[in-house]
Amino acid sequence: MADAHRREWTFVLAATARVAGDLDLAEECVQEAYVAALDAWARDGVPDRPGAWLTATARRKAVDVLRRRQVLRAKLPLLVEPEAIEPDIPDEVAVPDDRLRLVFTCCHPALAREAQVALTLRLVCGVSTADIARVFLVPEPTMAARITRAKKKITAARIPYRVPEAAELPGRLDAVLTVVHLLYTTGHTAPTGGGLVHADLTARALHLARTLATLLPDEPEVPGLLALLLLTDARRATRVDAEGRLLRLADQDRSRWDRDAIDEGHRLVLDAFRTGHPGRYAVQAAIASLHALAPSYAATDWPQIVRLYDTLLVRWPSPVVALNRAVAVSMVDGPEAALAEVDALAPDTRLAGYHYLPAIRAELLDRLDRRAEAAESYRTALALVDNDAERAFLTTRLAELTPPR
Repeated sequence: MADAHRREWTFVLAATARVAGDLDLAEECVQEAYVAALDAWARDGVPDRPGAWLTATARRKAVDVLRRRQVLRAKLPLLVEPEAIEPDIPDEVAVPDDRLRLVFTCCHPALAREAQVALTLRLVCGVSTADIARVFLVPEPTMAARITRAKKKITAARIPYRVPEAAELPGRLDAVLTVVHLLYTTGHTAPTGGGLVHADLTARALHLARTLATLLPDEPEVPGLLALLLLTDARRATRVDAEGRLLRLADQDRSRWDRDAIDEGHRLVLDAFRTGHPGRYAVQAAIASLHALAPSYAATDWPQIVRLYDTLLVRWPSPVVALNRAVAVSMVDGPEAALAEVDALAPDTRLAGYHYLPAIRAELLDRLDRRAEAAESYRTALALVDNDAERAFLTTRLAELTPPR
């Protein structure tokens, strides 16, 4: 059952939403289907296709609710008439299209960008509201209210549950790419929990990126995003040691990186740059490619990475980008120059609660042999981090600076 929840939730919800035409109703019916499965599977055994069983059950429940509401003359803005739906087991090949429909539905321009991202993470990705709140650095009740408002707006505005027509794609594509990128980021380093990576989320993001690349091969940012995810994911197996301890990029075994993913990602980067107008994902992918192709951390082309970050800041003026650029600056101009840039970013309220800022500052201070200040910055980072693997890493770094007397 737990495996079916991890693997099938998104597909079942997407297929049910197409019938229900109401995201709240779809979510309720899927939850009821999982409850029904607990009894049925214990009695009859797990079906050969758990996802199909759950989908058929959830869709039938949705049709039943809609028919009851029609009898009571409830005013439900239906996207699909229940009589036109055959709630049989769906074909396997249709499932990915259902999931993409849900992505595009959540990324409707009638919703605010934050609402698009949050709703997609919750419904399409199955990320908890608490973890989404941590991503946005807001209290959990605030995020729960935003998600609820977004779902109600989809219903009230009669937003159609379908992949947009070709003419509508440009208005939604950037939002779709943003949520796929954030989905991967959420899985790449989990906001909370004991493990560093949520592999199911990264796999979902890669699948969506590949689907988009097939659907929109001529949009340069689409292969750019796929390249970024491939090049980043190529290092996944080496990000922790055998005991699950976090390893810095400089300490990872590059011989274990996925060379096929690196080669594919690098080819996509070259294709994106040949257009003459690489977007922010292609530029980030170029940075990841330089890291992936370097024979060692020290031998990385750091000056070129700094120049790429300069280009990225023009396309995406984000304080997180500026912080990452400071790390590259430290390898070119030294830790003192980088520290000045990090300290200049500290007053930016968008980085409040972002534990990487004090963690990077601590690393730079340590390299400058300002151990007491470095230890204080590590303590600040520890107070902000919620992932156990990252917490253990920062705790170790702090202990190295403050050995017992």
